[in-house]
Amino acid sequence: MTIEIRQVCHPEAVRHFSSAELRRHFLIETLFVPGAVKLTYSHIDRLVVGGATPTAGAIRLESHKQIGSPNFLDRRELGIVNLGGAGRVHTDGEIHDLAPRDALYVAMGTKDVVFESLDEATPAKFYLVSTPAHARFETVKIGLDRARRVDLGDAANGNVRTIFQMIHPEVCRSAQLVLGMTQLKPGSMWNTMPAHLHDRRSEVYVYFDMQPDTRVFHFMGEPDETKHLVVANEQAILSPGWSIHSGVGTSNYTFVWAMGGDNQDFTDMDMVPMESLR
Repeated sequence: MTIEIRQVCHPEAVRHFSSAELRRHFLIETLFVPGAVKLTYSHIDRLVVGGATPTAGAIRLESHKQIGSPNFLDRRELGIVNLGGAGRVHTDGEIHDLAPRDALYVAMGTKDVVFESLDEATPAKFYLVSTPAHARFETVKIGLDRARRVDLGDAANGNVRTIFQMIHPEVCRSAQLVLGMTQLKPGSMWNTMPAHLHDRRSEVYVYFDMQPDTRVFHFMGEPDETKHLVVANEQAILSPGWSIHSGVGTSNYTFVWAMGGDNQDFTDMDMVPMESLR
């Protein structure tokens, strides 16, 4: 297992970042490494983001000096979404089979988390997001059929999309982690525009269901000093509370969003008027 450390960046500093500096601080270019667990520890709300890609055999989620406890989940909770082939997650002896796009909430205090693929030729790709936790809740599997579904957008604005709220107070209990998936319909490319802020929470996106030659232009930064990152398939963006987070693709795509912070209120947003964007 490898873990990379990302420090917090002040918005006044980010105003002067080059494209390379923006990518180094906010873009996670590689999530999935065959046969390994690869993580990024962000000091933005102490989010841990990464991927587990079992191939020839099972792989284990280990702790690390940065985590500061004997087991990874002693003081943390974990969200898992399978972005690859069929897979299986073992949590303290319990077995959870995850089909593509299934999610799993793993409770604080879980000692052993082990990942495996059911077919080495089409390995599972377990996307991982972890936040600090203050209480233990139930480990729960959430498929799209169990998620809270919200249909939004219209074709005229190129943003017809379905939001699946998966780790969400109306679906399963968690300490602070909120997670879901948004699917854009063919012919729709915009997400979350008009833009918004939520300074009470930070967020992380992973974009997927993209072809090798398609890209998402992800917009970030303060509303009056916007920046953009060009994002390829299965790459993730760290989004601090002071930053907008919106994107437009060269084709439709899907993304998993996850949040940690002061509350779990999905509607706690400060909308940014279009005339305020610069």
